[in-house]
Amino acid sequence: MHSRTAGRVPLACAAAAALAAGMLAATTPAHAAVAAAGASLPFTSVEAESATTTGTRIGPDFTQGTLASEASGRQAVRLSAGQRVEFTAPRAANAVNVSYSVPDGQSGSLDVYVNGTKISRTLAVTSKYSYVDTSWIAGARQHHFFDDARLLLGQNVQAGDRIAFQATSTQVTVDVADFEQVAAAAARPAGSVSVTDKGADPSGQGDSTQAFRDAISAAQGGVVWIPPGDYRVTSSLSGVQNVTLQGAGGWYSVVHASRFIDQGGSSGRVHLKDFAVIGEVTERVDSNPDNFVNGSLGPGSSVSGMWIQHLKVGLWLTGNNDNLVVENNRILDTTADGLNLNGNAHGVRVSNNFLRNQGDDSLAMWSLNGADSNSSFENNTVSQPNLANGIAIYGGTDISVRNNLVSDTNALGSGIAVSNQKFLDPFSPLAGTITVDGNTLVRTGAVNPNWNHPMGALRVDSYDSAIDATVNITNTTITDSPYSAFEFVSGGGRGLPTSHINVTGATVRNTGTVVVQAETPGSARFGNVQATGVGAAGIYNCPYPAGSGTFTVGDGGGNSGWSSTWSDCSAWPKPGQGNPPPDQNANLAKGRPATATGSQDVYTPGRAVDGDANSYWESTNNAFPQSLTVDLGSTQAVRRVVLKLPPSSAWGARTETLSVLGSTDGSGFSTVVGSQGYRFDPATGNTVTIALPAGTGLRHLRLSVTANSAWPAAQFSEVEAYLSS
Repeated sequence: MHSRTAGRVPLACAAAAALAAGMLAATTPAHAAVAAAGASLPFTSVEAESATTTGTRIGPDFTQGTLASEASGRQAVRLSAGQRVEFTAPRAANAVNVSYSVPDGQSGSLDVYVNGTKISRTLAVTSKYSYVDTSWIAGARQHHFFDDARLLLGQNVQAGDRIAFQATSTQVTVDVADFEQVAAAAARPAGSVSVTDKGADPSGQGDSTQAFRDAISAAQGGVVWIPPGDYRVTSSLSGVQNVTLQGAGGWYSVVHASRFIDQGGSSGRVHLKDFAVIGEVTERVDSNPDNFVNGSLGPGSSVSGMWIQHLKVGLWLTGNNDNLVVENNRILDTTADGLNLNGNAHGVRVSNNFLRNQGDDSLAMWSLNGADSNSSFENNTVSQPNLANGIAIYGGTDISVRNNLVSDTNALGSGIAVSNQKFLDPFSPLAGTITVDGNTLVRTGAVNPNWNHPMGALRVDSYDSAIDATVNITNTTITDSPYSAFEFVSGGGRGLPTSHINVTGATVRNTGTVVVQAETPGSARFGNVQATGVGAAGIYNCPYPAGSGTFTVGDGGGNSGWSSTWSDCSAWPKPGQGNPPPDQNANLAKGRPATATGSQDVYTPGRAVDGDANSYWESTNNAFPQSLTVDLGSTQAVRRVVLKLPPSSAWGARTETLSVLGSTDGSGFSTVVGSQGYRFDPATGNTVTIALPAGTGLRHLRLSVTANSAWPAAQFSEVEAYLSS
């Protein structure tokens, strides 16, 4: 689904460190109280930029639309004809999968060498499945530059052996190589119905669609066996229920189909396991069900050990999929989502899957037509979603996102998004408790071109409705985010609050801008959040729109490394920029949250800080005293306050009697300048300047008004605060 718009765990730290070092190793699931982040994988990945090469290293680059920005690690190696990249095998292997890119419209091959000797097998490469355009998605550019190609080497290599790939006739950019020891093909289960017995052609020449249908019909309650071979299925299967479809392994039993199962409902007990479905989907057409599974498998079903590639979506799940288990699969190179629980998913567990190069959210729950509930994404590894999020939760009740490893998100995407963006109705917003625990996010977050500012590595978004669910974010590791770590935003621009949020036990390393990016009213409590290498400041606290309210950063104790606040809400911090020196002549109050004891009609407090001297705040009439309070975002050494009324001569001269108060915490206020009368006169611009004593430090600036000679209310068109005297 496209967006229209703690390191305290040693194994999680190890996964992040392996990524940073250019290697993603197969991990063993931890059996302690907290598991390692990511999937336990049957392969080990090695980045091309960490290998030996005669080619050219590209990147790092985080710019939308560039080749390096979509690469794992944001770096890759470009090979011209005759150039090579040579990997050192990290483990025993007999197979390799390579993530690569070739120029649009071209195809070719890579010669393969083992310890300097060319083997007889080559690796075919093509741009056929790349360079996807989705002009109807706001903010999208051409994307999906990489693809995957796999090869059984025909021999065993050992750890330390040298495996080289050499470009032949076309330029090839190599990103990463996955080394795997593939087990022998599995044997046919006793009593199973083989698709070849029903006439399927394992050579891939004939159409095996009817043979699959006949085998499924004959094997009700049993197993359909898909022997090693290539099978062409030209139209989707339906009526699939109470049956297991099983292959000899994803490297051996391969179904070539762009639509495999498409059905609105099923009685369930469907089990799909141990074969590959590889499609021919080259573009994204949202009206077409070009998916491995489209619709419902029914209750009590499972999908395991699958290799799913070159489809629009891996699994787009609607209807009854209660207690579905999706585990131990590889979902590669889809033009849209990897998996989407599209409403009414109850008790679904998606765990230990590997996803790479999705053209939308890699894993998503979208509570359309009914809430997803009591469902989880656990111990998955997600790499390189190139349009949208690694993991996205759009509404739903009592959802869990645990122990996942997400890396290298691109445009319009965070590593993890928890959101009330509905897209369509009827939608069920977030409810109950949303648990986001033990996740590791590496190089996640990106600029949203629709907002023209960054999205955080982990985003909580009250896009279409306020967030009232309890959101517990615990034991998070965020490494090398190009921008912020935690973002709180109302993506629809209406300033809807994000509340009931607890962030506990997080390690943030080398975040490009800030640790907390607060852009909407609300609150979050932070405890044991420890940051190092912060690029600009600890906190960006600038709710939008101006005057919509405040965001409270609660201190739960144990926090370190991120206490500073970005000082200029008129400018976005840039990666590594650091907090700029304060501008002595900048209006600190402009655009800041403003509150008042009362307002008359439409003349609300935000009008006094909107930068427009012709709009104004007016308090409740005939109810002195009245006060206006502006939150400057952080404690400032304010030396001068400028008060304005509209400059028009229609606003006759008047005197307002007021005092200036200040507070550092918003609760205890002290008098800074005692009560006195200040005369506003249109002949001199209807402006009053009040000097504050040297040494004044305040975050919350309050004006308490007790009288107005021309109107029975307090009135200000602008309240301005300056560091200069």
